[in-house]
Amino acid sequence: MKENFKTIGIVGKYSGAGIGHSLSRLAKYLMSRGHEVLVTAHTAELCNLQDLATASLPDIGARADLAIVMGGDGTLLNVARALVDFQVPMIGINQGRLGFLADVSVDTMFFTLDEMLAGEYVIEDRILLEASVERADDVLIATYAFNDVVVSKSTLGRLIEFEVYIDDQFVYSQRADGLVVASPTGSTAYALSAGGPILHPTLEAFVLAPICPHTLSARPIAVNSRSEIEINLIHADDARVHFDGQQHADMRIGDRVVIRRAKNTVRLLHPENHNYYDTLRQKLHWGEKLS
Repeated sequence: MKENFKTIGIVGKYSGAGIGHSLSRLAKYLMSRGHEVLVTAHTAELCNLQDLATASLPDIGARADLAIVMGGDGTLLNVARALVDFQVPMIGINQGRLGFLADVSVDTMFFTLDEMLAGEYVIEDRILLEASVERADDVLIATYAFNDVVVSKSTLGRLIEFEVYIDDQFVYSQRADGLVVASPTGSTAYALSAGGPILHPTLEAFVLAPICPHTLSARPIAVNSRSEIEINLIHADDARVHFDGQQHADMRIGDRVVIRRAKNTVRLLHPENHNYYDTLRQKLHWGEKLS
């Protein structure tokens, strides 16, 4: 049975002052349908949206039945991490280019939302990474990543050396620019640039893709998403760990990054005619004639 979305939260791109008109139209449209609308306070202030009920992102997580995110994939990544523990389904509206996550066009959003709010949508649950950076017995940071966790060299540009363990079993030691550990969602991001495979979003697997490894035998591998991945930093003049490219922490020799599958999933709602392979063809330009 499809859900009845009584309260809907709206979140806009954090640097998107130019989307105020679209957000205002979206809010009025939803209220005309009888939905209670909550706009994040930051979005309302940035876009000068007055006379709309506002709430913090955690409050939207606690109160909303649905979150509509307007911006792009980067915005949706950020919101997904914040809302994952509230289990709020999300719809992504893109402001221009088709996104892997934000696949509803702002130009056709009212027509598409008419259908989706009437129950014509596809549900897709996607797994997340849960990562921690540990130094001796201390946990320096613990967070989520929807796309990937990347251990890499930092500003000095020298190779780093690290060891990888999966479920406490030694896999390899590596000298490289770094290592990408990606979810299926993130397999089309940095991991793809590092030579990793594309995983369908519904697969329960992670990709480990070395970045510019100092050996020709290093290859990306995919492992079960129930695995625990540990990356130990053996040598580095300057190293850093990144989470979705939006958070980071500096690392020292001896630090370790532990990556697991998060307990909850992100629930995305897509238009009923959604086809992941159509998106791949458009984003990766498959099938175009060679000049």
